[in-house]
Amino acid sequence: METVALIITIVDLIIDIVAYSRTGGVADLKKRVETLTNAGEAIVSKAGDSLRDKTADVLGKVEDAVRGEEQAKEEPKTSQKKEQKK
Repeated sequence: METVALIITIVDLIIDIVAYSRTGGVADLKKRVETLTNAGEAIVSKAGDSLRDKTADVLGKVEDAVRGEEQAKEEPKTSQKKEQKK
């Protein structure tokens, strides 16, 4: 009885190995992992570029606002100096 169970187990193991290799086996899994990895990297890259562009735009606007305020403060000082020289 034990030998029959052993033979059935071995035959089942052989069938499992054949089925696994027919479905693609390890090569198929590697392809799927690579495809998903590339898709994930593309999504992260696009999101990073978008965020970088938005940050640069906001910093540019802040810079323009600060420089505009500085110029507005400097204009009265320069006009006062011109009047004092006259």
